[in-house]
Amino acid sequence: MPKIDVIETMIVDVPTIRGHVLSMATMRTQTAVLVRIRFSDGSEGLGEGTTIGGLSYCPESPESIQSVIETYIAPGIVGLDGDDINAVTQLVDRMVQGNRIAKSAIEIALWDGLGKRLSVPVSQLFGGAVHKRLPVAWTLASGNSDTDIAEAEEMVERGRHNIFKLKIGKRAVADDVAHVSKIAKALGERASIRVDVNQAWSLQDARWGLKGLQEAGCVLVEQPIKARYRHAMAELTAKYEIALMADEILNGPEDALVVAANHCADVFAVKVAQSGGLKRGAEVIAIGQAAGLGLYGGTMLETGLGTSAALQLFATVDRLEWGTELFGPLLLTDEILANPIVYKDFNVEVPQGDGIGAELDMDKVNFYSRDRSKTVRAVSGT
Repeated sequence: MPKIDVIETMIVDVPTIRGHVLSMATMRTQTAVLVRIRFSDGSEGLGEGTTIGGLSYCPESPESIQSVIETYIAPGIVGLDGDDINAVTQLVDRMVQGNRIAKSAIEIALWDGLGKRLSVPVSQLFGGAVHKRLPVAWTLASGNSDTDIAEAEEMVERGRHNIFKLKIGKRAVADDVAHVSKIAKALGERASIRVDVNQAWSLQDARWGLKGLQEAGCVLVEQPIKARYRHAMAELTAKYEIALMADEILNGPEDALVVAANHCADVFAVKVAQSGGLKRGAEVIAIGQAAGLGLYGGTMLETGLGTSAALQLFATVDRLEWGTELFGPLLLTDEILANPIVYKDFNVEVPQGDGIGAELDMDKVNFYSRDRSKTVRAVSGT
C-alpha cells in the first residue's frame, strides 16, 4: 500500500507574453501553485492549483492555496493510502470547506501518482480517451480592436487557432459591442467569435449587450452578470438565441445541478480547478450531459501541468460542442514542462504517457519560483 509520504508546494510566477485584460484586472504574470506528492513506494504525483488575477476573480489566491494545503490538507492526509483517492478526497472535504482550487491541486497529484503506478494515463482511470486532440480557442484580450485583429489574423494564418474569445466588460456596453463587431467583421467566416464578460454587466446592460452581440455575429456569451443572479441568467438564456455560458456560477456539481434545473445557461464552461478536481469536474460534465447542455473545456490559465491534467479529463468526453480553451501555456513567456504540450492545426494534442503525461523542467521551475516553499512529511510509523 503506497502511503502519502511527503507533500511539497511551490509558487511560481511566470510573465505573460502581453497584458491580458479582464474586466476586473490586467494580468502581466501568471502565478501557479505546484504540488508534488511523494509516496512510500518511491512513486510521485504532480498537481497544480491556479487562479486568475489574485483575489479579484475568486476567493482563492495563490498564497491562500499554498497555505490551505500546507496548514490544513497536508497534515491531515500524510500517511494515508495513496491509491484510495476517494477516501482521501472525502476526508479533505470534511476537513476543509470550499477552497476548491487547493483541493484540486492535491487531487490531481493523487491521480497522477496512481496513473504512474499503474502505468496508464489518467484518462484511462476515467473510462478511456476518445480523442487524441481537441479544438482550442485563443483569448483576445489586449483591449485594442486593431491589435486583436492583427493577433487573430496571425493565429489563423499559422493554423494555431480559429476560435477566438474576446474579454470585454471594462468599457461601456456600446463600446464593447462595437469592439466585438469590428473583429467579427474583419475575420468573417474564417473564425468563430465568442465573448467573456466576467460578470461585469448589470441585467439591463446584458439585455442590450446580448442583443448587440447577437447582431454582430458573436455566437456565445460567457457569464455576463454576477453569478449570484441566477434568475437573471435564466431570463437571458430564455430570451436570446445567442448561447449563454455559465462559468463563475459553476463551482462543482451542486452548482451545476442548480444551473441546469433552473435553465440558467445553454453551455457549461467546465473548469477542473473551479470544480474541485478531476472527479468533481467529471460530475459537472455528467450533469451537463444529462441536461442536454453544451460543454466547453474551460481554463484557469494553468501552466502546462494543470493543462495536461485537464486534457486527460476532456479527452474522455464524447462531445465537447464548444471545444476547449486550454491555451494557458501559450500565454506564458516560458515553458515549465520538460516536454511542452503540442498545439497545431487549430487543436491541442492530449499528452501521452502515464499519469497526466507531464513532467516538470525543474531548472525552469526553480528559476520562476518564489523563495518560500514548504514540505510536509509523514510521521515515521504512520
